[in-house]
Amino acid sequence: MGMGGINPIRALALGFGLAALAACASTPAPISTGPGRAYSRPQPQLPVYNGEEPRVADYGANLQCVPFARNASGVQIYGDANTWWIQAAGRYPRSNQPAFGSVFVIQGYNTSARGHVAVVTHIDSSRLIRVDHANWLNNGEISVGVPVLDVSPNNDWSEIRVWHIPGGHWGGRIYQGEGFIHPFTLHAALS
Repeated sequence: MGMGGINPIRALALGFGLAALAACASTPAPISTGPGRAYSRPQPQLPVYNGEEPRVADYGANLQCVPFARNASGVQIYGDANTWWIQAAGRYPRSNQPAFGSVFVIQGYNTSARGHVAVVTHIDSSRLIRVDHANWLNNGEISVGVPVLDVSPNNDWSEIRVWHIPGGHWGGRIYQGEGFIHPFTLHAALS
């Protein structure tokens, strides 16, 4: 034993352990975007949302997003939300710009195979809209006035964050936006 009664091997191991802990504390972990992938683009400071308070309007609605969006928008598409973008082709105008009453189609909700649809109710700026939707919190509830923030590099609504009502902050996950389905048929638009 040396060093005042401390085993040199134990002291060396303790030193390595402390160095490893210090390295962990000073190096931020990458943000995961799925199995085996890390999000490497620097995250901008998210704006503070000071608008009208989003809320759950009906906890007991027991609705999925699809029937809610269909009823609220008039877009008559059926089937899973992850099929709406493709189904709208040739039937409804689609774009990457929000409009009042349009249906926002989101991919990667909960898993990469699931989609979500929400109805645009307010356009606050080129990067901030508010939507009404059902079942975002997975309890069949209807939420209204929910802020959605465009965080895509090209301001094309391809990457978004959604306000987390229970926590009162921007959600930590970035979702993929497919675009907006506008609530009039192509036939009516061309007439």
